[in-house]
Amino acid sequence: MNAPVPAELDAPKVHFIGAGPGAPDLITVRGLKLIERCPVCLYAGSLVPTEIVASAPAGARVLDTASMHLDEILEEMRRAVSAGQEVARVHSGDPSIYGAIAEQIRRLDALDIAYDITPGVPAFAAAAAALGRELTIPEVSQTIILTRTAMQSSAMPEGEDLATLGRSRATLAIHLSIRNLLAVERELTPFYGPDCPVIVAYRVGWPDESFIHGTLADIRDKVREAKLTRTALVLVGQALEKKDFRDSALYDAAHSHVLRPPPRKPKASKSKPD
Repeated sequence: MNAPVPAELDAPKVHFIGAGPGAPDLITVRGLKLIERCPVCLYAGSLVPTEIVASAPAGARVLDTASMHLDEILEEMRRAVSAGQEVARVHSGDPSIYGAIAEQIRRLDALDIAYDITPGVPAFAAAAAALGRELTIPEVSQTIILTRTAMQSSAMPEGEDLATLGRSRATLAIHLSIRNLLAVERELTPFYGPDCPVIVAYRVGWPDESFIHGTLADIRDKVREAKLTRTALVLVGQALEKKDFRDSALYDAAHSHVLRPPPRKPKASKSKPD
């Protein structure tokens, strides 16, 4: 059964599409179908493989937006929609996570151009799958925090620094921070300890995907030795390597829920009088 594609409207629209982490076969069926039908395809070429946009229709206008600024991208969208053409705007991962779609949507709203969003597989989920890990372990971590560190071009809002978030001891998926591992170590060690597991996931879903396993104390040296400087996700937390945890109650034979009610107790048989 095919996944539904958003219904056609009279006016063409811009489709924001999450391409997933890199592997072409991780894009959703809906996302691929949209690319296949849109005569204009704008994609973030630094993180979206060309194999994904190769499915655009013959003769489609396919543009890598890596070298384009916001005004240029919006002008391409405006021109296409004015000509009655739908636009596939393809982002890496899931567009809602560091996808910079909010400013594009704001411009589209101002231009009265319709849009929709098709989600994609986020990098942290693809990394966990490739590692064979669950990020929420009973009584170890039931919370995942998606965050980044402050850089020159982008400060963090008040209360969202690692020193504050680290108090939770949750599993952390730290984006866009491979060059800031000193701050990661310094701000998290007081809460997680120097031996806390850290995994750096490099180019998840791409042919050269790799993982560096370490701790808060040594991960910076290992990353420096591997010469990784970009396109990496930093995972931190005890759930990454914990082995001695209790099973969840979900599949426990003694645990009942609405779909697995407790067995009925047999009714006591009434004894017949002598």
